[in-house]
Amino acid sequence: MSRTRLTLRRLVATSLTALATAAVGLIATTTPASAATVAGVDVSHWQGSINWTSVRNSGIEFAYIKATEGTSYKDPQFNANYTNSYYAGVIRGAYHFARPNISSGAVQANYLASNGGAWSADSRTLPAALDVEGNPYSGGYCYGLSTTGMRNWIQDFLNTYRSRTGRYAVIYTTTSWWNQCTGSWTGPWGNHPLWIARWSSSPGALPAGAPFWSFWQYTDSGTVSGISGGVDRNYWNGDRSRLIALANNT
Repeated sequence: MSRTRLTLRRLVATSLTALATAAVGLIATTTPASAATVAGVDVSHWQGSINWTSVRNSGIEFAYIKATEGTSYKDPQFNANYTNSYYAGVIRGAYHFARPNISSGAVQANYLASNGGAWSADSRTLPAALDVEGNPYSGGYCYGLSTTGMRNWIQDFLNTYRSRTGRYAVIYTTTSWWNQCTGSWTGPWGNHPLWIARWSSSPGALPAGAPFWSFWQYTDSGTVSGISGGVDRNYWNGDRSRLIALANNT
């Protein structure tokens, strides 16, 4: 995702979380990763100006777009990316980079919901994603929180986001970070879609209790027509009709 996190992510990139969608009646397939062919990207201002028509024409069907970070940062390219991807026919969602050591989860969930993370049943808007991973700033790998404190922070964020939007947020993480910093917490996976980050040929081991993955970020150096330089590339573990069902909460 954001280049401010690349160094840390290269150290902690192991496995990515699975999108658990059972609570909304959307059960992702358990198809092997090699059979997951619905292609996507995730982007931020680091990709600069994007030609979303070219992106869509190259076969990209979905995108997660950085909206917010912490309590005050909004990605300067978010408005352009979010609008232009929609009109190019890309199924898109917003994501928030968590800063658990600077405010409560509720404050950050409200900031996301008010700055791009809202949701509507228009066949092209995914529930927003909470990007929670190793701390790239000062304050420790787990943001100085105990495993109980981290669980409480994440639950606070998820509860508030659901209250604001009616949707269960997607959770992006690595297996190593999740298991270490939450103490192998299994609580969210019954309701919240999981997005696993692992730059490899397979998703690998999932976070504790996650039954399957639904999004997999498999590289941070992909190439896509319409985007300059390297970009994170992803798969959806299902077909396009199921991705649209996730977008519509059906």
